[in-house]
Amino acid sequence: MTAQPLPYRALEGYGVRLEPYADAHLPGLRAALARPEVFAGGWGDGPAAFCEGEAFDAWLPAHLPLGRAHVYVVFATDGPHAGQVIGTSTIADVVEVTESAHIGYTAYAPETWGGTINPACKLLLLTHLFAHGYGRVKLQADVRNERSRAAIARLGAPFEGIARRDKRRADGSWRDAAVFAITRDDWPSVQAGLTSRVGLD
Repeated sequence: MTAQPLPYRALEGYGVRLEPYADAHLPGLRAALARPEVFAGGWGDGPAAFCEGEAFDAWLPAHLPLGRAHVYVVFATDGPHAGQVIGTSTIADVVEVTESAHIGYTAYAPETWGGTINPACKLLLLTHLFAHGYGRVKLQADVRNERSRAAIARLGAPFEGIARRDKRRADGSWRDAAVFAITRDDWPSVQAGLTSRVGLD
């Protein structure tokens, strides 16, 4: 199946709703993400980038690849956080000719860590991509971010290696990135695992 133009539209299911980013989402994103522990693992280019209040509101639209990627805002649709903004994730680097894309810029409110939010979001995003003919989806994390690396591995994404000196952190140091990818061949087993994790098996 040849990759098709990827619709940028809301995605919903498994207890979450992903909405295309809009300025009206900023207060919710600030409440969810403007916290030191969110930046500590490397999101937002690392702890040195931490900001809050109006500084966060100015920083976030500059950090996210708005206008260049499909930036989503994550809402919980059930459970204790129903109706609240709980994070963000992005489909970036969409290339139809190579049938490839990248899921990144992902962060969630700390009180949702370790639950079903991340597998639910990844199930929606990956289904969206593979249903439109994409054959390889990259995911990556700062090598220092053991929590994010473990979360990606738990998705069932095979580890491909370390991309050295990948991106400059906010403190001026250079990040090495741990790179994972899910291909069309991997997708059936990954999909089954994610479906089980969100309680649908």
